[in-house]
Amino acid sequence: MGVMMGALLAGTTSFGQIRQRQENQQDRIGEGVENGSLTPKETSRLERQEARLNKEIRHDRKTGGGLSPQERRQINHQQNVLSRKIYRTKHDGKN
Repeated sequence: MGVMMGALLAGTTSFGQIRQRQENQQDRIGEGVENGSLTPKETSRLERQEARLNKEIRHDRKTGGGLSPQERRQINHQQNVLSRKIYRTKHDGKN
């Protein structure tokens, strides 16, 4: 995880790392559902945000033949924002 985090911070995020983060965030949402730390409404909202980001990633990959360094940085930023939202929502005490 340390190497991956270093690469993310350095802005050299590969598509494999982006995909792994997508899977990790889906797992975190699923855990929140299972343990009751996410309400159905919260889960729905996080799932919609995740789906929008995934759609944007697919669009960027399709239109440019891959992801440019700028697109990878933007996706990394958006994944960071979503990760913080998942954490905050899971720990907001609403269950």
